[in-house]
Amino acid sequence: MNKNAVIACLIFILSTNFVQAFDLDMTVDDEIRKNYNSSKLVDDTHTGSSEEESLPSLPEISKYDKQNETVNKAIDKEIEPVKDIPVQNTISSNAIKIRKGTSFDVVNSTKISDWLAKGNTVKFSTKTPIVKRKYTIPAGTAFTGEILEVHRPQITCNGGLVVIRVRSMTYKGKTVPINAYITRADDKMIFLNNIKGDRTFLKTMWKKGNWGRTLFGRMFNLTVDLGGDGATLLFSPFPLAYGTICLGLNTLTSPICAFFSKGGHVSIPAGSDFRIKFLDTAYLQ
Repeated sequence: MNKNAVIACLIFILSTNFVQAFDLDMTVDDEIRKNYNSSKLVDDTHTGSSEEESLPSLPEISKYDKQNETVNKAIDKEIEPVKDIPVQNTISSNAIKIRKGTSFDVVNSTKISDWLAKGNTVKFSTKTPIVKRKYTIPAGTAFTGEILEVHRPQITCNGGLVVIRVRSMTYKGKTVPINAYITRADDKMIFLNNIKGDRTFLKTMWKKGNWGRTLFGRMFNLTVDLGGDGATLLFSPFPLAYGTICLGLNTLTSPICAFFSKGGHVSIPAGSDFRIKFLDTAYLQ
């Protein structure tokens, strides 16, 4: 076989395969044209349909899910905050009631002074039985007080201070909490529960003026003596003038000196008379 015959055979074979491949491609294009709908693509573009429309619908809530929801609501309702439970009244019907405003006369068992410290306790007791219409408090009933405030004498002649609040009483061997304050101490009226030392401003001011008054009296007597003798009559006005000047200066400075002085101490010996008054109603079992 010559070379030209071989080349002709190859060309024939290649042309046959090309025709078959072309025929196959045309078949596929025909299928695509047959199934392709261009109007649907236009409708989808203009109507704004999205992929969400092709998604499957959500499943319906089953009856079991509804039952679970009901149970959860019931549990939430049970977990509501617990409200405060009112405390039951434990006071017995036969308890002795000491009304607010009732006063008892007592005596202090310990010395009370402004040298005590805040928080210290002081003791009182009934000297005689306290007889009321519905009850009787026996003699020797103990009361315990607490020092709420205390200070020693201060300048401006301010006296010492002791403030006592009675916290408890012992009745038939039991300690009963009470709330009472002092209205009388050592037979003196007490205002606002303040046991005060003497305020000595006027007394101290008068005391500081003793020097000027004494000197004036001496200078006055000297003036009289000098005036009784003709030889010394000329000098008699000078002692009186000096005494008057000193008296005036001392009178002006005595309030200033008293301002920097201190008042009296609080010092009440044991066994002194006191009166306590209840601020709240108390119950004795």
